[in-house]
Amino acid sequence: MTTALLLDVGRSSTIDLAGDLAAAGIHVIGAAARGNLVREVSQLGPDVVLCVAHSPDEALFAEFAKLAEIAPCPAIVFTNDPDATRIECALGAGIALYVVNGYAAGRLRPLIHAARTRFEHDRKLRSELAEVTRRYDERKLVDRAKGILMRARQVSEEEAFAVLRAASMHSNQRVGQVSQQVIAAAHYADAVNRAGKLRMLSQRLVKACALCVLDPAAGSTAAQIADSVGQIEANIAALARSLSRPTFGDLLDGVAAAWAALKAAVAQPLAAARVASIDALAEGLLLQAEQLTRQLETAGLVTTLHVINVSGRQRMLSQRHAKQALLALLLGGAQAAAMREQMAATAETFEDAMRQLAAAPLSTPEIGSLLADAARAWDDVTRAARQARSAAGARSLDASSDALLALFETLTDRYERSMQVLMG
Repeated sequence: MTTALLLDVGRSSTIDLAGDLAAAGIHVIGAAARGNLVREVSQLGPDVVLCVAHSPDEALFAEFAKLAEIAPCPAIVFTNDPDATRIECALGAGIALYVVNGYAAGRLRPLIHAARTRFEHDRKLRSELAEVTRRYDERKLVDRAKGILMRARQVSEEEAFAVLRAASMHSNQRVGQVSQQVIAAAHYADAVNRAGKLRMLSQRLVKACALCVLDPAAGSTAAQIADSVGQIEANIAALARSLSRPTFGDLLDGVAAAWAALKAAVAQPLAAARVASIDALAEGLLLQAEQLTRQLETAGLVTTLHVINVSGRQRMLSQRHAKQALLALLLGGAQAAAMREQMAATAETFEDAMRQLAAAPLSTPEIGSLLADAARAWDDVTRAARQARSAAGARSLDASSDALLALFETLTDRYERSMQVLMG
């Protein structure tokens, strides 16, 4: 038996809708008060909702629109109002039949049948439209993912699609779902790389300031300071554009605030007494960038993004070790001794990370060769740090640490564009 739920609009009517429905063999399972329609339909599950509303208002249409959104059900409204605007509102609210001056007990059964048929027809059309939209959106995702893979590994479009299709079959997912994961992995890999680069730049900036004080004749230090400042601002701006403000806004604000303080200090005339305070502010930026990097790592594909974080941290440690060696020369007494202790800790951390990277499964012959080059470059840095007792020695340390930095820039880029990272 067909079941019906009545909506009581709270106004008197000469129509005995419940009685006429019962006479037509329609089982009335209840009457819902205005404001409770969605709840009653969800609980009772009627085949159709009917009401008599001689003067329907916006609140009534809003209630039916809410029903169509939350608990879709065929609905019929009987009315005496021929206003075309209200007819349009009724259709927009998802009312299947809006019957104007057409109520008759003998018409109830065919009208209910028509309402249910139209409701199912509309639902089928919406489902087909949603499927077409999904396929179109997935095609765009597939094209974006193919582009990422093509740029990352220099493969053809056909080869990139073959990779996506193979991953789809392996993971029992649609190609569009795999493509979305590739896009997300690339997004977070780029963000981890950029946030990690901020850590390095905080240390490179202090290293350049210290070198400028130790060797004022070195013309490259001013350019190095300017380059570091420009890179920090570019990376902060890029992260602000690409990251979700509700998710990462507080961390981005922390980075921006730490950088504002450091930038203001670097803009002042440099002197030995001021480098220590600049270093303290740089440590603040380093801390904020580290927090952001860790959160980005865990927001994406944890097991694959971690290697980008580790490689990116090596860039920072290459500059941190050189900075500490220069500050040990620039500062005296207890501060110099503290810097030498910190140098030892930095070296230990760097070498431990080298072992992690060597053992990481995300490796290729190119990555293996770069790691071997990096190990040799690290030996050059530690040797230069021990010999940095003059302006010439400081310049040698600066050059060797930048050579090591360049290698880890390349390595981090290779990890970021690794097929294993992009494919999770």
